[in-house]
Amino acid sequence: MAGFLGEYYLWVKAVHLIAVIAFMAGMLYLPRLFVYHCDSEAGSQQSETFKVMERRLLRAIINPALIVATVLGLAMAADLDAWGEVWLQAKIAMFLALGAAHGKFSRWRRDFERDENRHTARFYRYMNEVPTLAMIAIVILVIVKPF
Repeated sequence: MAGFLGEYYLWVKAVHLIAVIAFMAGMLYLPRLFVYHCDSEAGSQQSETFKVMERRLLRAIINPALIVATVLGLAMAADLDAWGEVWLQAKIAMFLALGAAHGKFSRWRRDFERDENRHTARFYRYMNEVPTLAMIAIVILVIVKPF
């Protein structure tokens, strides 16, 4: 490899992919927890357990994985000097959409924490599809590079 990452490029890529997998696992699981949380009565033991699970998932897995994936992804893009590539620009746009979903998920977790959830289980079932669709688009953009 000719970029500044040199012989470490493949290691950076591997750790980036591991972080992306951890991030996506959390992003797919958190709204599913919201679905189940909707069915529990506020203040119940079950509701309190969901609060702990949601907080730990976000803080211990999703957030750190997002940081690692972002930093290493930017390093690889800089190493390749691919900023002008349309596929990378589209990937970044999809990544920003995932970031927006992450922000919404974080807000909804705080709403559940305060027993102020305003959405139905059906709503969260639909929201569970957002990360999936973004992931599909990103994988196609990175592997196929359709443009």
